[in-house]
Amino acid sequence: MVEADAALAALPRVAELTLDRTQLDDRLRAAREPFVVRGLVADWPLVQVGLTGAAAVRDYLVSHARDRTFPVSMGLPGGGERLFYDAAMGVNFRMAQDPLDKILDGIIANADQRDAPVIYLSSIDVDAYFTGLAEANPMPLGDRRPIASVWIGNRTRIAAHNDVPDNLAVCAVGKRRFVLFPPGQMANLYPGPLDNTPAGRPVSMVDLRVPDLARYPHFAEALDHALVADLEPGDALHIPSLWWHHVEGLSAFNVLVNYWWRDVPVFLGHPEDALYHAVLAIRDLPDEARARWREQFEHYVFSGGAAAAEHLPEAARGILAPLSPDTAGQIKAKLLRGLSR
Repeated sequence: MVEADAALAALPRVAELTLDRTQLDDRLRAAREPFVVRGLVADWPLVQVGLTGAAAVRDYLVSHARDRTFPVSMGLPGGGERLFYDAAMGVNFRMAQDPLDKILDGIIANADQRDAPVIYLSSIDVDAYFTGLAEANPMPLGDRRPIASVWIGNRTRIAAHNDVPDNLAVCAVGKRRFVLFPPGQMANLYPGPLDNTPAGRPVSMVDLRVPDLARYPHFAEALDHALVADLEPGDALHIPSLWWHHVEGLSAFNVLVNYWWRDVPVFLGHPEDALYHAVLAIRDLPDEARARWREQFEHYVFSGGAAAAEHLPEAARGILAPLSPDTAGQIKAKLLRGLSR
């Protein structure tokens, strides 16, 4: 994979900013593209412990772990580093539940094995699975109430995917490589199924390390827009909403902590619910009917909706006015009535 590594390392780099954690909130509010902050959390105890070795990290994490089993993805020995589909469009790993110390011992025991199976704890809710870990390793994000998750594993490759929330990904132990693609490159990434995914999000079907350009020819254009970020312990990467990102754990023992949030009122609906509803209600209509509904969506939604209401008295605009908790509740009630038929 030497040639692939060189090709990825040669991609344009994500912009790097110089700031400290007290300045992070303002910078995130202004961000429209990814950025890296070197050493943002270099003083975290988790980062400092990581510099002394995997065994110390193991002890540190176990000391904060709650008394419960942890979900873990287990690849096959010799199955490679990529967590993905198998030939039958199932997945090439199995799920298990084990105490954290047993899982981490397995990662460490396989560290020097050439064909070590992937061992990966993904999106582990920090508050639900650890006590005191978030407090000891703080990330001030203003008035946001993010979901904080930890990701722990050996050398892994996670196919390009996107997330609806904004994301701050912090490399705490080991090294990570992110390759990012703007939302407009979605079609050129050849996404897989919506409802059959390796980990809950549609993923690119293209293997970034060995792309099959005969089968996926437009992926070459996606690469023309790609950015790469190589993270060291203590570095942080902001990934804006819906940016696609391929993630590699480059070390034999890796820990990443990430924070997801949406800067929208809590009463708003989830855009992905609307996508699924549109698949159900609109996608399979005849072409002419879909075109008419496209005009409806443009008028009421994608235009921003101002022209749809400006000719009406303010008191009569109803849900065409900017939404409030009350009018959002009216829409949800109507949807529930419709879906129950």
